[in-house]
Amino acid sequence: METMGQSEARSRDAPEPGGRGRGAGRRKRADMGRSEWSRTAADKRARTEATQESNKRRKLDGEDKVPIYATKFSQEELDAEGRKPKKKVAVMLGYAGSGYKGMQMYETWISRAWLDTLFQVLIEVRNNDEKTIEGDLFKALVAAGAISKANADDPKKSSFVRCARTDRGVHAAGNIVSLKMITEDKDIISKINEHLPPQIRVWGYEQAKGSFSAYQLCDSRIYEYLIPTYCFLPPHPESFLGKELVNLAKEADDLAGYQDRQHEVSNFWKEAEEIHVKPFLDSLDPETSAEVHRALYDEQPKILDMEPNMEPLEQTEETSAEVRSVATEIQATVEVPAVGAATKQPATEGGFRSAGGPQALDAPDPEPSRPDSGLGLSDELPKVTQSPQEEPPTEGPPKEEIPKKEHPNEEPPTESNQRPQPTALEIALKQLRNTIIAAKKTYRIHPTRLARVQSVLNNYTGTHNFHNYTIAKLPRDPSAKRVIKTFTAGPAPILINNTEWLSLKVHGQSFMMHQIRKMVTMAAFIVRCGCPEERMQESYGHEKLTVPKAPSLGLLLERPVFDTYNRDLARDTSGLERGKIGFEKYEKEVQEFKQREIYERIFREEERDDT
Repeated sequence: METMGQSEARSRDAPEPGGRGRGAGRRKRADMGRSEWSRTAADKRARTEATQESNKRRKLDGEDKVPIYATKFSQEELDAEGRKPKKKVAVMLGYAGSGYKGMQMYETWISRAWLDTLFQVLIEVRNNDEKTIEGDLFKALVAAGAISKANADDPKKSSFVRCARTDRGVHAAGNIVSLKMITEDKDIISKINEHLPPQIRVWGYEQAKGSFSAYQLCDSRIYEYLIPTYCFLPPHPESFLGKELVNLAKEADDLAGYQDRQHEVSNFWKEAEEIHVKPFLDSLDPETSAEVHRALYDEQPKILDMEPNMEPLEQTEETSAEVRSVATEIQATVEVPAVGAATKQPATEGGFRSAGGPQALDAPDPEPSRPDSGLGLSDELPKVTQSPQEEPPTEGPPKEEIPKKEHPNEEPPTESNQRPQPTALEIALKQLRNTIIAAKKTYRIHPTRLARVQSVLNNYTGTHNFHNYTIAKLPRDPSAKRVIKTFTAGPAPILINNTEWLSLKVHGQSFMMHQIRKMVTMAAFIVRCGCPEERMQESYGHEKLTVPKAPSLGLLLERPVFDTYNRDLARDTSGLERGKIGFEKYEKEVQEFKQREIYERIFREEERDDT
């Protein structure tokens, strides 16, 4: 006879309706803590079924729109084309990512399949209305006849696979996609390039074995990041961050060490003020000069009273409306950290601290990208933004005014709703900000500081837990562990338009979203703020750190590496025509393209936007 305890145990272990076997009901978050739940395996089959069901619903509701990269042909055109032989190939290409929403193409829709942890939300956002590198490449392949009309509506039909994805605005001197391509035409490469913009070029292709996948068989990837050397300057000693760093060094009984780490740049701001700032202040009228001086150097200056280094949340592939609303509520209730330094706070159960919500989602940079990426432009001076009509008058003939398009619900301009004209102080602060930016650009990195940059970068080599350098990764997630083979700073900075640039090259097995940009920011923080290098090792621990992203402008994929595949190919005795996968035979074209379309674009946009 069944006892009461056995009956309770049996009912407790019985699966809920729709569950999968013994104890399925116990996997609900209500029955376990967040830490325990985070260690449970995700139900991938249920996720796939939910995705398929959502696809069916969209088709029934008439929401199955044709993606921007797809081309629809009539049945008559498909019948007239006929079938042509295809070969599995690896296509080598390069591109400048400015103006594109990244490398990868994807469809647009949102499936709200929520997981039970606040920041582990499965949001499938696929974008068919935005320009992507793959989208333009796929359309060019179809237009050139490299992909048949029957396969023009779906890249999967041609086994289209990229080697490495790149984020919005990120460039690539060399990337590879694998696909089944029609190769009968010997001029197919030139025909493909005819249908591509100048900032995307296909270098060539190599025939590969039928099972080749550009993603699966890639050994590692090499990226380059170009950064102005003034990003390694310390904050102004009279700024809030400059004073706070000294106070923190005193509290840690490390003031001598801090001063030693900043020794080679200790006189920069004094000399910059004497050469650049003082003449500007002297040119102002006494009253305005006194206000600017007070705003620049007071104990609690208005000039430093800025919003924290949090990027605005917007609906992208990382966020959805629901996530934005939750994150906005959290952002409004938590205490934000000081601007200009990576902050460490205790992690909550499951690896996330409450104040890390918005940053953990890591929304993309706003357009156009502005300073305050954490690399040292915003902690000394404010951003005095002005609309075109608010700019101070300049000499010369007036510009022709373009009439604004009236909105039906827009109120006519009145004295009450017109934007106020900038004050003399606001204009002076804007001019002072430009003066200080110009002063920073005169900085030339000292060999001692360059050696310190390299020493800091060496802390990345090896296998580490990079959960703080990406989005929505728990510290215990095995996929957060990545292998970095080398991370080197160029021995000789280059001088472009009176700004000194440093090339940082990282060679790693694979990288997570925003990982390299966050690694660059952390290294710049360590050098710029005179922190001990032990801080790098702390970032690999279980505590959650807020690490901003460096601008995407300076990042480019140099090339993927296929050494293992090429070695196996050399031992192949099948006699099939298969070439080694690499960019050696296109080296001249790649270097010319990199200089013209990538480097000059980076320098030009930085000069224009002070990114």
